[in-house]
Amino acid sequence: MSFLRKKNISSKEKKSEGNGLKSIKKSYFKNNTCKVTFSLPKDAAPNAKKVYLVGQFNDWNQKKTPMKKLKTGDFSLPLTLKQGEEYEYRYLIDNAKWENDWCADKYIPNLYGENNSVVVV
Repeated sequence: MSFLRKKNISSKEKKSEGNGLKSIKKSYFKNNTCKVTFSLPKDAAPNAKKVYLVGQFNDWNQKKTPMKKLKTGDFSLPLTLKQGEEYEYRYLIDNAKWENDWCADKYIPNLYGENNSVVVV
């Protein structure tokens, strides 16, 4: 990140941590947006070939938001979201298995008898 761009970041920066995991990184900007970096650890999907981030921010489209697989085996993806909102989401692993974010800000029951992860921006 360049020095000029860094100046636009407010002093609020948060990493959600649960059980020692760093899953959600948030960087707030003055233009009322927040860069949210979602991460799915290798432990959650050890043999995964593809993971998609699916949620309210992409109309629950199961193919629209693929995550990048890192050398560590983790999956990661940054998104720019509007501040002051809450977004429900889940991870879709190899088009077959749904996984919640282990470090979500909170969870909300869904229509399928499970929970959705929620990020509060």
